Amino acid sequence: MAAPVLLITGASSGIGAATARQAAKAGYRLVLAARSNDTLQTLQQELGGADRAIAVTCDVQNHQDQLNLAREAQDAFGQIDAIFANAGRGGEPGGFSEADPQVWRDMILTNVLGVGMTIQACMPALRASRGHVLLTGSVAGRVTIPGSMYSATKWAVSAIGHGLREELRGSGIRVTLIEPGMVDTAFFDKPPANALQPEDIARAVLYALSQPPHVDVNEVLVRPTSVLE
Repeated sequence: MAAPVLLITGASSGIGAATARQAAKAGYRLVLAARSNDTLQTLQQELGGADRAIAVTCDVQNHQDQLNLAREAQDAFGQIDAIFANAGRGGEPGGFSEADPQVWRDMILTNVLGVGMTIQACMPALRASRGHVLLTGSVAGRVTIPGSMYSATKWAVSAIGHGLREELRGSGIRVTLIEPGMVDTAFFDKPPANALQPEDIARAVLYALSQPPHVDVNEVLVRPTSVLE
């Protein structure tokens, strides 16, 4: 059988790039999507070139970009076995009283609408493969963070995951929420010393993907180990 195909949004850095590297080692062919094409091209070559990975420039806020992403994946590999809707952005300080509404708008369109459109664009291929949908949620989507629109978007991602699972019940398609705590990525200027690494989250993604078809890992919550001072 042909190697399975994993599509990753937000693949140019951080959790997305780390997941691509680990999935390549596990034998997956990769569809790498992000707005930064130069970085994607470098990662594509690292992972074995066009036979093993394709790089697709995609703004997840753009519906046509999302449709093109799904089409290019199928043109290149003939199938999509799993998607990791990982593209996202953080917020800015100020809370609901003072934060810039334009930052909110961009964040909501990326973190919520973008996730929904990735799922929708890839759904025909996922139904054909009885595939797997993985979403980057967050600990912030399980707790209350004062004044955080980012947290609100991750609560929405959690709702998307649970709602999608019910919509697809009986289809054979699995849905997994990956919910990291603080990760040492570009989201944070000064992450704490015990912050998770992107590779830690990539291992969680591969764990969910590696389960047999009759096992649906609904949620993987990953937090840093507490450090006592």
